Amino acid sequence: MPTGMGVRLMRLLSQVGVVAQRPDVPGYERDCGPGQGCVFGTEWSDATDAPDSRNGCDTRNDVLRRDLIDTVIDPDTQGCVVLSGTLHDPYTGRAIPFERGWETSIAVQVDHVIPLAAAWDLGAWRWSAARRATFANDIRRELLAVGGPANMSKGDSTPASWLPPNKAFRCEYAVLYLRASLHYALPITRADAEVLENVARRCG
Repeated sequence: MPTGMGVRLMRLLSQVGVVAQRPDVPGYERDCGPGQGCVFGTEWSDATDAPDSRNGCDTRNDVLRRDLIDTVIDPDTQGCVVLSGTLHDPYTGRAIPFERGWETSIAVQVDHVIPLAAAWDLGAWRWSAARRATFANDIRRELLAVGGPANMSKGDSTPASWLPPNKAFRCEYAVLYLRASLHYALPITRADAEVLENVARRCG
């Protein structure tokens, strides 16, 4: 029987909507280049209704300042831009050095716990543009700084096909995923529910 966080997970699972499978809804575009309509708004926008938005700093740097340690901040950016630091990557359990730069910033990426493409398919396609932008920049429920390779391996996968390699973080990841699903009234698939229930049974 699950205990502690496992019980919490089971309670969250009992509240979230479940659908048979993830539909494939056309129209998803993430990039905002010329001629492209990014359906979740401009990447890392500071002009949304997300928590801590409109503070004069883009969302990515908000997350880096929160999740990295030993950070060095660019003194010419009013406390905004992270130049360097160290991430204790929740997805792998590894310490990853971060240095801002064209070729180095990719080592630390900001992940959407519920991938944007999955959110689109599971109901965000019905939302207003403003609500989608809020979701994409919600640093309290939806965003984590993680190692680049782990983030790339996840892609737009949901728990049925991807869980953090760091097993010690899987319970917390499941809680984050379900909390975001509940807050934004996004269902999970039956396969996701089965995997998350198995996670819950292993949580102390």
